[in-house]
Amino acid sequence: MQPPKNFNSHPFNYHQELELRIDTLTNLGLGLGRVDNWVVMVPFTLPGELVKVRVYRNFKNYSDADLIRVIEPSSHRVKPKCDLFGICGGCQYQNFAYSQQLLWKQKQIQDIFQKLAGIDATVNPTIPSPREYFYRSKITPHFPKPNDTKEFSIGFLKNNGRNQIVDVPECPIAMKNVNESLPAQRNKIISARKKLKKGGTLLLRATREGVTTDNNAIVSEQVGDLILQFSAGEFFQNNPFILSEMVNYVVEQAKKDRARYLIDAYCGVGLFALSAAKSFEKVVGIELNKAAVKSAQNNAKLNNIENCEFVIGQAENIFGTVLFPSKETVLIIDPPRKGCDQEFIDQLGVFGPQTIVYISCEPSTQARDLKLLLALGYHLSAVQPFDLFPQTRHIENIITLTKA
Repeated sequence: MQPPKNFNSHPFNYHQELELRIDTLTNLGLGLGRVDNWVVMVPFTLPGELVKVRVYRNFKNYSDADLIRVIEPSSHRVKPKCDLFGICGGCQYQNFAYSQQLLWKQKQIQDIFQKLAGIDATVNPTIPSPREYFYRSKITPHFPKPNDTKEFSIGFLKNNGRNQIVDVPECPIAMKNVNESLPAQRNKIISARKKLKKGGTLLLRATREGVTTDNNAIVSEQVGDLILQFSAGEFFQNNPFILSEMVNYVVEQAKKDRARYLIDAYCGVGLFALSAAKSFEKVVGIELNKAAVKSAQNNAKLNNIENCEFVIGQAENIFGTVLFPSKETVLIIDPPRKGCDQEFIDQLGVFGPQTIVYISCEPSTQARDLKLLLALGYHLSAVQPFDLFPQTRHIENIITLTKA
């Protein structure tokens, strides 16, 4: 087979076959092995396995390869529940015993913090999801622009396929009622295929009201004693079966030093602020998204919580409206995957809250920010992963920092 244009032939030829032992897993869920000290990345392989692979890309200091065959399987290898595992790019670990997924996610956070923050952190054992499958309350299948010469697929991006969509008639990590609603939504798109002018994305979200497909529908979720309303298309955590336990942990970390005040930056629809409100005299939630602030304000009224205020933050002056004394204030931050920007970190440093509880869905950007926070005089006191995303490489991680 002809190599792609601009293929780099060092150190392996295109589609050259190799045998290697998998040494470890990367934070992207890839198996990592070596051939003559050259790193080769192979998806869907497990530590300790001897595998046969086919190289398809060489970079400056490593190569990518596809798995051909497992010669010596790991004792922790299990049969995936999904026939599309290895084709669909949604899951990386369905072939890995769940107990081992938890151990490796703990190890990966240790490794990331050492590499990116320069600290040997003590990472607590990963808190498991009560459900290993059928836990996702929201899925967003994609469909392409119709083309009579191509198969029309509705599903998720193919593993290692640029913009290629794998047809997914059901998803075993999605809640059962979401899967029950999926065929009707797929049939609607298939029936309207000839009229479609472009591709798009479906929404299926399970809430207290059932499964909705309308991004603008007002829906609700119960977390502990709270009822939280939000637009179906807004961000809200997608594993309701572990969410209460994670929120309780955040609240316990926030209140352990008996501070009087709480700031919830990146507060969204008010999940953490409202959950912690009874433990503080006054709580302020700050959010750049106007719609989310309105939802948070409505949720405070819905739950009869009067000591919470939600404000639209200004990126250049996040803490400008907050009058709390910093030594009596806890800050909760739950930023997007990209983490905190430098401007936010600088303002945080000036304000100087006594305690920070930092929730992250991307430990690598969290580790980057941690290094900056340590330089501001904070001490890392706890690291706790929660497995909100079984069968995938993703992990939610919570760190607690206090003023040194």
